[in-house]
Amino acid sequence: MEITPLVWAITIAVTVAFFAFEFLVHVRTPHEPSIGESARWSAFYIGLALLFGVGIGLVSGWQFGGEYFAGYLTEKALSVDNLFVFLILMTGFAVPRIYQQKVLMIGIVIALVMRGAFIAVGATLISNFSWIFYLFGALLLVLAWRQAFGDHDGDPADGRFMRLVKRVLPVTDEYHGDRLSVRKDGRRFATPMLLAIIAIGFIDLVFAVDSIPAIYGLTDQAYIVFTANAFALMGLRQLYFLLGGLLQRLVYLAQGLAVILAFIGVKLVFHALHVNELPFVNGGEPLLWVPEIPIWFSLLFIGATIAVATVASLRATRKRPEEVTADAP
Repeated sequence: MEITPLVWAITIAVTVAFFAFEFLVHVRTPHEPSIGESARWSAFYIGLALLFGVGIGLVSGWQFGGEYFAGYLTEKALSVDNLFVFLILMTGFAVPRIYQQKVLMIGIVIALVMRGAFIAVGATLISNFSWIFYLFGALLLVLAWRQAFGDHDGDPADGRFMRLVKRVLPVTDEYHGDRLSVRKDGRRFATPMLLAIIAIGFIDLVFAVDSIPAIYGLTDQAYIVFTANAFALMGLRQLYFLLGGLLQRLVYLAQGLAVILAFIGVKLVFHALHVNELPFVNGGEPLLWVPEIPIWFSLLFIGATIAVATVASLRATRKRPEEVTADAP
């Protein structure tokens, strides 16, 4: 898949334009989006992402089209998991509903910038060191274990990192509209709004460790990795308001994502063995008998896992809504 610098420049410019449009039209004036507004824009961005995938398939071939769709599905599922943490964070910082759009928007932009840097580093590593697939595969297997069995009940608004930030920055106890800082008695103070944005930025950094190795397990094309991530983040703000309380009903989402991460981890290890150059593994020769998992199977597996986790979650919480909050991962 040959992507010229001009195509990269146009893609990045259009992505920036979309986020600028989001800020100027929807976020600049504080308000809580209605369900209708959130549904329309969520559908628009999901439809746009699907059309883009079809375009990749038609222009570059359906191998790359399949890689894009598998990557987009994985990144979207991980993004929904991010939303659950964002919901806990918004509650922890008591961010007023009308200002939550701004916090989310800035956090999403930070996420895209961080993932862009991770994508560039990942592409460089993959092109120069085939053994990096072993490392990515092992990392994903560890992350899958933590996703399935780790502690999901911590409060990101009161973790060690945020306690350190509060010791460094003087902070006011109350919000001042959507301002990030305010001057009081001749001193500049950070507002809780700024703390919430810093917390989301830190969480975005942690989540990038999951998402970038995961999608590089599905494609080695940096362009597909970037566009799948960009489309997964587009509309995430609207999805947050659209899903609302439904997020707390997705009690098996963490387990579903753990299965996906473990699957991609195994796929990466298989690929690493197939292109092996490590001298202490099979004398530095590739293990050609190790199967390569085809992209069509990856796409089906990821889609089926997301569907099963969603349906199982909704069925499990349908008759006992009072237990949803207690059971949510």
